Amino acid sequence: MTENAVDPVAAERLSHSAQIFTSDLSVNEFALLHGAGFEPMDLVMGVSVYHVGWQNTGMRQQQELQVLTEAMYRARFNAMYRMQAEADSLGADGIVGVRLEWRPHGEAAEHIEFIAVGTAVRYAPQPGAYRRPNGQAFSSHLSGQDMVTLLATGHSPVAFVLGNCVYHVAAQGFMQTMKQVGRNTEMPQWTQGNYEARELAMSRMQAEAVRDGASGVVGVRFSVHNYVWGIHTLEFYVDGTAIRKHADAQSITPSYVLPMV
Repeated sequence: MTENAVDPVAAERLSHSAQIFTSDLSVNEFALLHGAGFEPMDLVMGVSVYHVGWQNTGMRQQQELQVLTEAMYRARFNAMYRMQAEADSLGADGIVGVRLEWRPHGEAAEHIEFIAVGTAVRYAPQPGAYRRPNGQAFSSHLSGQDMVTLLATGHSPVAFVLGNCVYHVAAQGFMQTMKQVGRNTEMPQWTQGNYEARELAMSRMQAEAVRDGASGVVGVRFSVHNYVWGIHTLEFYVDGTAIRKHADAQSITPSYVLPMV
């Protein structure tokens, strides 16, 4: 399967979207988006099962592992690209509620599956009005409630953007370990390594937003995983929804909701 092709089985399912839509929107999200003029078209998804390569590094080396960074990024990119291709084949204006998840695949520890899922939507009053400048459907991980609130501010989503960095934190020496026994003290290689990895991931996410013509990123989320690499090698991952100014802001009046418990 190529990056930009819609799988034939998926294409067959999507061909029936004019008859009946599928969606992972909650009832509240469906109602709010419908009120804002967006109609669900179909559930779109992309998958990439990837073999994560191995990169040698010394235990005392502090550095990014670029081979692993590229592998983890490419696996996510493939899944997102295929989801985007399904939405664009439908003529969708956007993809809402995007989820990008992973799981171990099979028995081999270095095999990882990334899955991208979201609901393709059409803006009924003016199809195409909310597409990206390049004509593609927008993508966003925001909930239906956050999406409607965002639109009221005069902004619209552009793209789900992400950044990552696989980093090896150097193991400290025996004497340094002994000096720390029973003491409160900072571990500088861990502090600096974690800081550098997060900054690299953040800068890459921001670069994607700039590339897509966005003015900012909302709903930013961080996660850290070891995967199969051991405690000294970590991946720092960050994602969010890039947005741009679209229209004049509307007045937003907050309402108070009291749960009945």
